[in-house]
Amino acid sequence: MTESNVNAPVQHRLPVRKLFAASVGNALEWFDWTIYATFSIYFASAFFPGELAQINTFATYALAFFFRPLGGMLIGRFADLRGRKPAMIFTIVLMAGGSIVIGVLPTYAQVGWLAPILLLLARVAQGLSLGGEVSNASAYLGEIAPKERRGRYSSFFYISTGSAVLLASVLGFTLARTMDEAQLEAWGWRIPFLLGGVLGLVGLWLRSSLDETEQFKDNKAAARRVSRPLLTTLRNHPKAVGQLVGFTMLSTLCYYTFFSALTPFAVNTREADDVDVFLALSIATALFVALQYPMGMLSDRFGRKPQLLVWSAATAILIVPLSTLVGPGLGGLLVVFCVGLGLYTAMTSIAPAIMSELFPTSLRGLGIGAWYNLTVAVFGGTAPLVITALSDAGASTVFFWYVAAGAAIAFFVILRLPETNRSELR
Repeated sequence: MTESNVNAPVQHRLPVRKLFAASVGNALEWFDWTIYATFSIYFASAFFPGELAQINTFATYALAFFFRPLGGMLIGRFADLRGRKPAMIFTIVLMAGGSIVIGVLPTYAQVGWLAPILLLLARVAQGLSLGGEVSNASAYLGEIAPKERRGRYSSFFYISTGSAVLLASVLGFTLARTMDEAQLEAWGWRIPFLLGGVLGLVGLWLRSSLDETEQFKDNKAAARRVSRPLLTTLRNHPKAVGQLVGFTMLSTLCYYTFFSALTPFAVNTREADDVDVFLALSIATALFVALQYPMGMLSDRFGRKPQLLVWSAATAILIVPLSTLVGPGLGGLLVVFCVGLGLYTAMTSIAPAIMSELFPTSLRGLGIGAWYNLTVAVFGGTAPLVITALSDAGASTVFFWYVAAGAAIAFFVILRLPETNRSELR
C-alpha cells in the first residue's frame, strides 16, 4: 500500500435514509398544518355556520397552536429522559391519527356543534404532536451530525418539510383545476387529510429503523439529575432562550405569511385566482426545497450568522413592497412567493443546527420544545387570524408592517448571536 493511499482522506457519505427518516415526521406535521390553512377556504362552512365561518376556522387553527408549548415541554422532556427515537415515533402517530380523524369528521349540518368540537380536539392532538416533533427532530439531526457538516445535515429538515408543503400546494392546484368549488366544499377537501394518514404510516416505518443518538446515550443520566428543567433553561441559559425567541419570531412570521396566510388573503381579499395562487406557491416551494442543501453547505463554510443577518435585513426592507404585488395575475404572485421563500431558506436550512447549538444535551429537547413552540404559538398561530381580521377592517397592509417590525427586532437579536459554526455540541 502506498503512502498516498494510507493518508488519503475518507470521503464522507451522507446517511440519506437516516436524515429523511428523522425529517419525515416534521414533513407530515407541516403537510397537515398547511392543508388545514390552505383548504380552509373550502371546508370552513362545513364546521361553522354563518358569516364568521372563516374566522372561527382560523380561531381553531390558532387555539391548537397554544397546545404546542405543552407538547414541546412534555414530549421534549420525555425525549431528554427516554430518547429521541421513541419521542419521534409517538409524535408521528399522534399527528397522522389527527389527520385521519379530520378527514372523516361529520359536518355541522349532520351533528351540529359536535362537529367543531371534534375538529378542535383533533387539532389539539396535532398541536401537542407538533410541539414535540420540531424539538426532537432538530435535536436528533444536530446530534448525529459531524460538527463541520451540521449545516448540511440540518438542511434535510426543511428539504423534507418543503417537499411535503410542495405536495400540499400541488395537491391544492390539482384539485382546484379538476374539481369545481361545490365539489371541493362538499368532499374534495377531505382528500388531503386522508393522504396525510397514509404518509404517516410511511414515516412510522422509516422511523422504526432509526438508532438512538450517542449524545443522548452519553447524557441521559445527566438529564435525570436535572430538577425543574424548564426553570433551569431560564436560570442557566437565559441568553440562549432570548436568542431562540428572537429569531424564531421572524421565522414563524415568514413561514405563516408565505405558506399559510397569503393563500386565503390573496383569494378572499385581493381577488386573486386560486389556481394562480396554488401554482405560484408550488413553483416557489420547489425553489425553497432546492436551496436548502446549498444554503446549509454555505453555513458550514462561512458561518451561520451572516446568513441570518441577510435574511432578517432583507425581509425587513422588502416585505411591505412585496405585499403590494399580491393580486390577480400569476407574475406578481410568483415574485412575492419566490423572493420571500428564497430569502427564508437562509434560516430554514440551518434551523436545527442553530437551535441544537444553543442548549446542552440534557436540556436540548425541552429547551427547544418549550421556548420555540411558545414563540410559534404567539406569532404563528395568530398570523392567519390577524391578517384576515385586518383585511376585513380594510387595513391589510398593517400585517406586513408587523412582519417588517419583527424582522428588524430579529436582526438586532442575531447581531448578538455567537458564531457556532464548527462548534462542538455541549
